Amino acid sequence: MSHAAAEPHRISIVVPVYQGERTLSALIDEIVPLTQVTHTPVGRPLIVEEVLLVFDHGPDNSAAVIRQLTSAHAFVRGVWLSRNFGQHPATLAGMASSGGEWIVTMDEDGQHDPAAIGGMLDTALDQQATVVYAKPTNAAPHGMWRNAASRGAKWLIAKALAGDNTVDYQSYRLVLGEVGRSVAAYAGSEAYLDIALGWIAGDVTTSPVALREEVDRRSGYRLRTLLSHFWRMVLSSGTKGLRMVSFIGIAFALLGLILVAYVLVSYFAFDPGSEVQGWASTMVILLFGFGATLFSLGVVAEYVGVNVKTAMGKPPYLIVTDPGNGPLGRLEPTVPADTTESLENTPKT
Repeated sequence: MSHAAAEPHRISIVVPVYQGERTLSALIDEIVPLTQVTHTPVGRPLIVEEVLLVFDHGPDNSAAVIRQLTSAHAFVRGVWLSRNFGQHPATLAGMASSGGEWIVTMDEDGQHDPAAIGGMLDTALDQQATVVYAKPTNAAPHGMWRNAASRGAKWLIAKALAGDNTVDYQSYRLVLGEVGRSVAAYAGSEAYLDIALGWIAGDVTTSPVALREEVDRRSGYRLRTLLSHFWRMVLSSGTKGLRMVSFIGIAFALLGLILVAYVLVSYFAFDPGSEVQGWASTMVILLFGFGATLFSLGVVAEYVGVNVKTAMGKPPYLIVTDPGNGPLGRLEPTVPADTTESLENTPKT
């Protein structure tokens, strides 16, 4: 037991890279001290064995920076995806490629301080948790509307669609290596990473972490991307979204009964014998009813679509070799022009 307790906790850091040209070098510089044995706030030894930079085909020159960092640091590894898959699939690809006892996932933009890893590890060991999320002690460095929308979406998932182990999800997380690699092995293409972790993780908890300001750059998230992100979280949370369809039907049925009762009471009690008016109200009710019906069918169709993609075997990610070292990297012709001309002029027999 004493020998096991003296061994440092081996950590793999996974960084999905989309726009990391300006930030990756500084992030690696901050991680370098952790590649030697250091200690957590309560004295537990840890060491970062590897940093996996997962290239997700962003718009900048991140690929060149990744190649430079892998050449300069033995602990840095590049993980190359065949195309852009998104943050969560890129994170899964990094988890699948890791080998540490613990996996830390963090953003590329400098918002997450690597020095907080020790505190998250202490929380995991003290509470015997297999997943620890960073719990921001300050407001996220985003706009007011984005922060409000994020809180609202997380509240909806936690209350209306709550699954097991629902906490305030963050991309800065510490995951037991076995759990992270297992999720990366079986998660489907439409699975939301944190929902999938909740399916198999033991105790899930949070650890207080101060978020830093992002480096000045355009965010890779747009309104459409954030809405898609939220909708994937809803669909991955289970079949509770389908129950919402039933509740919509019940609500509109009750509304219809109330309106029928109102019309009958008005006709018999207040103005007997008069014609029942209200074509405009009828049209409004019909429009709302058909809208609710189409919305319900849309929700069902989304669930069917997720199952179809899963049945077709669509992978969440595909890891390839560095394109710069493969056939796609050979941009220049290797046969001299005069040689080509001489070959063309050679008589054929």
